[in-house]
Amino acid sequence: MRDIDMSTKYNPTAVESGRYDEWQKKELFKPEANLAIRDGEPEPYSIVIPPPNVTGKLHLGHAWDTTLQDMIIRQKRMQGFDTLWVPGMDHAGIATQAKVEQRLRQDGVTRYDLGREKFVEQVWQWKDEYAAVIKQQWGKMGLSLDFERERFTLDDGLNKAVNKVFVDLYKKGLIYRGEYIINWDPQARTALSDIEVIYHDDEGAFYHVKYPFVNPNDTYNGQNYIEIATTRPETMMGDIAVAVNPTDERYKDLVGKKVIVPLVNREVEIIADEYVDKEFGSGMVKITPAHDPNDFMVGNRHNLERINTMNDDGSLNEYAGKYNGMDRFEARKAMVSDLEAGDYMLRIEPIVHSVGHSERTGVPVESRLSTQWFVKMAPLAEQILAMQQKPDEKVNFVPERFEDTFTHWMENIRDWVISRQLWWGHQIPAWYKNKNTDQEEIYVGQEAPEGEGWERDEDVLDTWFSSALWPFSTMGWPEKTDGDFARYYPTNTLVTGYDIIFFWVARMMFQGKEFTGERPFKNVLIHGLIRDGEGRKMSKSLGNGVDPMDVIEKYGADALRWFLATGSTPGQDTRFTYEKMDASWNFINKIWNASRYVIMNLAEDTPTKLPDFDKLTLADKWILSRLNTTIANVTRNFDKFEFGEAGRELYNFIWSDFADWYIEMTKETLNGDGDKQPVQQTLAYVLDQTLKLLQPIMPFVTEAIWQEMPAQQGKNESIVVAAYPVSHDQLNDAQSEAAFKTLQDLIIAVRNIRSEANAPMSTEIDLLIKTDDAAIKAIFESNADYINRFAHPKSLTISADIEAPALAMSQVISGAEIYVPLAELIDINEEINRLAGEAKKFAGEVKRAQGKLGNEKFVQGAPEAVVQAEQAKLADWQTKLAATHERLATLKANQ
Repeated sequence: MRDIDMSTKYNPTAVESGRYDEWQKKELFKPEANLAIRDGEPEPYSIVIPPPNVTGKLHLGHAWDTTLQDMIIRQKRMQGFDTLWVPGMDHAGIATQAKVEQRLRQDGVTRYDLGREKFVEQVWQWKDEYAAVIKQQWGKMGLSLDFERERFTLDDGLNKAVNKVFVDLYKKGLIYRGEYIINWDPQARTALSDIEVIYHDDEGAFYHVKYPFVNPNDTYNGQNYIEIATTRPETMMGDIAVAVNPTDERYKDLVGKKVIVPLVNREVEIIADEYVDKEFGSGMVKITPAHDPNDFMVGNRHNLERINTMNDDGSLNEYAGKYNGMDRFEARKAMVSDLEAGDYMLRIEPIVHSVGHSERTGVPVESRLSTQWFVKMAPLAEQILAMQQKPDEKVNFVPERFEDTFTHWMENIRDWVISRQLWWGHQIPAWYKNKNTDQEEIYVGQEAPEGEGWERDEDVLDTWFSSALWPFSTMGWPEKTDGDFARYYPTNTLVTGYDIIFFWVARMMFQGKEFTGERPFKNVLIHGLIRDGEGRKMSKSLGNGVDPMDVIEKYGADALRWFLATGSTPGQDTRFTYEKMDASWNFINKIWNASRYVIMNLAEDTPTKLPDFDKLTLADKWILSRLNTTIANVTRNFDKFEFGEAGRELYNFIWSDFADWYIEMTKETLNGDGDKQPVQQTLAYVLDQTLKLLQPIMPFVTEAIWQEMPAQQGKNESIVVAAYPVSHDQLNDAQSEAAFKTLQDLIIAVRNIRSEANAPMSTEIDLLIKTDDAAIKAIFESNADYINRFAHPKSLTISADIEAPALAMSQVISGAEIYVPLAELIDINEEINRLAGEAKKFAGEVKRAQGKLGNEKFVQGAPEAVVQAEQAKLADWQTKLAATHERLATLKANQ
């Protein structure tokens, strides 16, 4: 055996240490480096990383997302594509600003104390700090990113792209400024888009309040008031009307009458509007146009005044009278108390209702009248929906069902509020003169307007506005369209979670189509969420989060990547448990030990090319055929993004076929005196190809093992840019696979007999194999050395004329009956019961096959080869059943 530098146990720390730095030094992840080793003109393949927010460290969801991308790009690189994977990060406006403000609050400082310029300096420092952490984590994960092309959503190039897009959309009439009811975050003091609002159930109440009639002669149901129910009494100060449905017979005589809003003593009219659901509650609703989106629309139809009673921090303003300056929830309590004291409160009904909360700060969102910038979405959505009807232009969703989700959202889309009242982000390229006056002028442009008196809009753009341009702005657009943009755009595959289809995927699609005329990516691979072992979403509040760096420290990056790659099917969630990580580590340890055995038993000059077929044994031909099938299946599943299926193919081949069967069988040759070269070369070839199949998933350990192979000694090569395996027709050997399967069945049958009889390998047995099939007899005779090694018989008899011993254990396999005389070890009754169970199993298979073949639909509709295969199975099961019945009869006769 050769001396090699491989420990007896897989040590991920030793394997992974320094490896990523070596790859970076060799610039293996740059397209230019890959082109240097390829012939001809390779096809480009590009991915842009979904930029993580610079709000903190990466979590397991990021690890999953980037692992899938890395697997795709590594495989394509090995397959000869001109690959580019662009890294970058997102400034994450509201989220990052909230983090920095939280840090400042610990020192008793607010952003207003610092002023805009100094506050933004603080945020840049935060960005630099966490960007360094994220890049370090990417390295730990082994991500093959081209860092020379790294981008940030607030860098100068992207800022120019953002300004151009804003100005162009404005000139096309697709961006406008208007006063609307928007979602408002009182803590962050900024507008939110609809999809930045998360709904969950809160405890609340319906407050049933008297609204007295102005005219003391007016009554309803004998009372001098109407009853209004509200969940938000603090907005009453902005009430401007009461509405009923025009078809509601109960209230037709009340329309036009006036009531008094309690506490503010405002006289308001009862109006009729179809918006009111006469089946809900009392069928009467108060109308507060400045604090409810539906009331806003009612107000527009009836030309009602809008009274905004709330400040941007959630406190009430001067329009709230005595409650001016009070927090919204404190004001609610005070108003309820005053309503009760004034005999206006009829009753309070506790309820649990769905309340919108800010995705970033977690506080309840307010519907608030505000002047904001909007994108007119309908024309852009129509353009994308039309694109999705064209097979050669559409974005292909994987799994396909997510396109229905996407389409439904696009068909029901609302205008997008894009302005944010923040300091961290792309400042809106709009200037005002005489703002908020009748002489107000607005200038929108990429550069400031000339002349005096212009004031720039202080707001910034929604983070998703810049992220929507990511696939093409990172490629140099709009300044450089002849370099990376021309070669690598549209990108090939986007990998992302289903939770941001609306936030990001849809927006990239309509911006990409609008500004480049093309889809931004050909495929979008949707994965699920990582949950804990109980299926719960990981969160700080539950304390069930897992730091991927902690997992890597214990198990290694490759073990984590294997779990992430094979843990679920596309679109499905996966559950993280440490038991799964143990299994991942054990699998890599199996690979390590099998590889160590192979490399130790190779000659110093053993190549990794295919050996001479004329010198191969049945086991050699079988493993090469199984390898060929595995290569084809893994490649096909990678192409379909079915990484779990690809992983199962690899696992079964490596653990069972290669390690448990073939390697064990090679020991017969390697420990003998014959020619070892053919089996050594087969081992080297199979290991080389297997490591290359694994490299996209497990880059560190495959590189470490591959470098130890004799064929790599003295070379300065890396498996990262080695050629990916391809299947070869000449290696497909159905005859050898069938023959080896027969040999396997025999060995497994004898092992089962030994186990049933409690006869370990040290116990001497006679092995009788009865077969009248000449081909099967030849297989057993030519592979007697394997039978002796794995079945360990004292004597071996292979013949058609064997008479079944009365007291023996037996097994029936395809084409042969196996007997092991164990008179002193077996209990005849137990053996009869065992064989009866076998007979029942065979009878079930016969019945199933007969049912299938008796189905005319199957016989007439299935391919002829499938029907013939089913007929062969039926004949095989019938033969086994008959032989088992015959053996049962013999044993019963000897009871």
